[in-house]
Amino acid sequence: MAGTDLQLRLAPPWLVADLGRERRVLSFAPHRPGFRSARHILIRQVRDADLTPDLDAMAWLGAEMARIGHGGDVGMMTSRALRHYRLAQAGPAACLATVGLGNAERVGRRRMVQPRGYGTINIALLIEGGLTDAAMIEALSIVAQARTAAVIAAGIELPTGRATGTGTDCIAVACDAGGTGFAGLHTALGEAIGAAVHDAVLAGALEWVAKHGTEPAGAVPGCAGA
Repeated sequence: MAGTDLQLRLAPPWLVADLGRERRVLSFAPHRPGFRSARHILIRQVRDADLTPDLDAMAWLGAEMARIGHGGDVGMMTSRALRHYRLAQAGPAACLATVGLGNAERVGRRRMVQPRGYGTINIALLIEGGLTDAAMIEALSIVAQARTAAVIAAGIELPTGRATGTGTDCIAVACDAGGTGFAGLHTALGEAIGAAVHDAVLAGALEWVAKHGTEPAGAVPGCAGA
């Protein structure tokens, strides 16, 4: 993508984000979470029917990634059809997002019934620059803010209030190790991160809403093909 080394390869059921070289990655991804080193971030499409209660999803994903030679990379899952991915860039930040809202939630107001169908917002952000550990954590917090602002703008209405995300959102931030110590809202880097993430997530959310409406609880039994 212009301005960064991020390259994408769509080969369903995989969407592979090539970071250009091995980077530091901070995430809460199901495969290799925490601070890691990786060249790629992968998103695996699954069907709702695959996500049975007895499935060890993390072990399954790890085995699937190892099978295709990416066991040492970072991996996430979505039931959203991968062709709906969205890319956005601002300055040194490039954001890849897949956006499904079938299990949307309002922060602090968990729904007490299992939503029909799954939906996840997966975000992979590449920052061209060298950040400290603390700045990577701050950058991840800016990603979460931008995602939340975008979901609020999309207008998903729940019995508990307007949705702010989903129950299974996942974020991965990639960059080089370096001396940049801050990535907050007062910095140019924080502004770029927020703009890229907000643009990508809002585009994906509005596309989802255009098809499924603003009341996901009764709208989508599954969206793997949607």
